[in-house]
Amino acid sequence: MVPAKIRGQALHPGAKELEAIDKTRKVCCGRDRVRFSRQITMNSLDLPTQPSETRVVVAMSGGVDSSVVAALLKEEGYDVIGVTLQLYDHGAATHRTGACCAGQDIHDARKVAARINIPHYVLDYEDRFRTEVVDRFADDYLAGRTPIPCVECNRSIKFRDLLGTARDLGAAALATGHYLSSRSLSNGRRALYQAFDERRDQSYFLYATTPAQLAMLRFPLGDRSKAETRELAARFGLPVAEKPDSQDICFVPTGRYADVIEKLRPGASQPGKIIHVDGRVLGQHRGVMHYTVGQRKGIGVADGEPLYVLRLDAESGEVIVGPRAALEVGSIVLGDFNWLGDLPMGAWPHEGLSVAVKVRSTRPPRSATLHKRGHMFSVELDAAEEGVAPGQACVIYDSSSPGARLLGGGVIATTSSSSCANLREQALAS
Repeated sequence: MVPAKIRGQALHPGAKELEAIDKTRKVCCGRDRVRFSRQITMNSLDLPTQPSETRVVVAMSGGVDSSVVAALLKEEGYDVIGVTLQLYDHGAATHRTGACCAGQDIHDARKVAARINIPHYVLDYEDRFRTEVVDRFADDYLAGRTPIPCVECNRSIKFRDLLGTARDLGAAALATGHYLSSRSLSNGRRALYQAFDERRDQSYFLYATTPAQLAMLRFPLGDRSKAETRELAARFGLPVAEKPDSQDICFVPTGRYADVIEKLRPGASQPGKIIHVDGRVLGQHRGVMHYTVGQRKGIGVADGEPLYVLRLDAESGEVIVGPRAALEVGSIVLGDFNWLGDLPMGAWPHEGLSVAVKVRSTRPPRSATLHKRGHMFSVELDAAEEGVAPGQACVIYDSSSPGARLLGGGVIATTSSSSCANLREQALAS
């Protein structure tokens, strides 16, 4: 089957073609149906075309990682196009060290594209980004949740809209500088795995990627360390070889997210009570958006022992605080669930699936059981976790071993205290 053509470039092959990868394909021809076979050779992106015949769009953020991806693919002979997204008003963030996607980043991406001699385009996605990411971020905080805007940006902007743009450009793949691995499976699908460099692994932020998106996405840095990436940037003579890594949320240039929320929703943050889990009123707060579950510093009240934020009740305007032991969570209900595993959800065993989960990006996967009851998905933790905040992600892997496969995940909707935490709360309230 001949793949469809867009501007002379082959689209990513379909499932039937992928099933033929690394297998002998038999072709019949002529009256005598003479049979012969040939081996299909895959390029470094797992596509059955020569690099020179394969167009790849690289999402260039202006940082060292995506710049090295573009340079590597160009060196291998691919037809590379660089694309940078303009997502917000860059003025306040220009030249700020440590800010992701700041105004300077567009200029840096252009300089890299010129250095490696590839075409480069800047796409204005500001309106979409404001609606899908920034507004949702503000509303979540005001509702007492702790969102992860990078997950929503990947889900709604980069891996939805940008993939569409890549297809329009006739690309066979969209490559990014994320640290995780994408590999082909025997069933023709692709799967995601944790990066070789565990400290740099970004699979947590890509749990919402769909199987259809995975078919076209590639992550060339998944088997490299950050040190290797820096060395490659120097070898290629890239102007961003020594550029610091981004650390902040891209649309929070000062690092103070409450200021951004107040600007977006003026007057929406209302004061309320800070209440100890035993029922005592300890003080007042300026608004629930200034707090997150697990927070210790900056609460604004003191007691006989260190206090932590346990829960946020946006409806009543209450911030519930208590001792560290009361932070322990034993089970989690998930919303916006996404499944990337091979076993269909309808075939899951009644007792649930044994998995490993991450409830924070900086924590290692911990053993748990994943359940589906009707339309509800939940996780029972084998060992209690602290500081599990609604709005964050609970990301699911097939094991807790390095290089584990990403199976999906969901947004933490609600949590239930562990048995120990429940006993602690009951004793304090009595």
